[in-house]
Amino acid sequence: MEFFRIKKDIPFMKHALIFNAISFITFALAVFFLLTRGLHLSVEFTGGTVMEVAYSQPAELAKVRETVSGLGYPDVQVQNFGTARDVMIRLPVQKGVTSAQQSEQVLGALKAADPEVTLRRTEFVGPQVGEELVHGGLMALAMVVVGIVIYLAFRFEWKFGVAAIIANLHDVVIILGFFAFFQWEFSLSVLAAVLAVLGYSVNESVVIFDRIREAFRKYRKMTTHEVIDHAITSTMSRTIITHASTEAMVLSMFFFGGPSLHYFALALTIGILFGIYSSVFVAAAIAMWLGVKREDLVKPVRKDGDPNDPHAGATV
Repeated sequence: MEFFRIKKDIPFMKHALIFNAISFITFALAVFFLLTRGLHLSVEFTGGTVMEVAYSQPAELAKVRETVSGLGYPDVQVQNFGTARDVMIRLPVQKGVTSAQQSEQVLGALKAADPEVTLRRTEFVGPQVGEELVHGGLMALAMVVVGIVIYLAFRFEWKFGVAAIIANLHDVVIILGFFAFFQWEFSLSVLAAVLAVLGYSVNESVVIFDRIREAFRKYRKMTTHEVIDHAITSTMSRTIITHASTEAMVLSMFFFGGPSLHYFALALTIGILFGIYSSVFVAAAIAMWLGVKREDLVKPVRKDGDPNDPHAGATV
């Protein structure tokens, strides 16, 4: 389905150096903020206290969050689990305060607002658990990266695999750079969004690469940069429809999903926007500079009696 069709190819590759310079500067800034500021890790990674409380009526999460934040926990996580009356509260570690003291302090404040609230469970999540989650998350990210490279190398050509993974890691680092610069809380849901962006971005790259291969087969007089320009231009309608639909869903989570989905949707939004940029401009330009050509994707077919084939006409 196409809402519009651009008849004249847009010379994207003519400005490839500018696009990649912007990408390099953005990537360098993201790395700088990651090294200087670091990520503001959530309780799942750093350790802390997890409380489960029950209300006699459906709990108002906004009021619960406001009550706990008033105790000096600006990064508290409050969410329902099971039913609307059951609430899980995640508290970060505070120096000089034990887990028991934290739970008593929070429960006292909640009882002052609603005397019928009861404590179901309190548990301390140690830093060791956080280290295991970090290790598991990095391993998942590494496996996704390796899988993408292998898939693209078999599906297309190794130059496309290298170009796509550089572009996709560019998206991941920039997402992390935003979270480091603004010190947004980095939780397991955000990590899930980062992994989702990897798969989402590589899908866009595959569409463009497939159109490049098709153009190489169809237009034999076109140069490599003309083929890439044609491939990107011919997929623009599909790109706009796909990403606009996806972003509409993500924005609905951002505005109406509540605090528990806020940073998840924010990470997806950043990933989608930069994923479009990297797949269309960065990956294609890197593949061009790596020297991708028609012979890499379209293998010549030898015919019987071909004078250039030393084995033509040979019998076994």
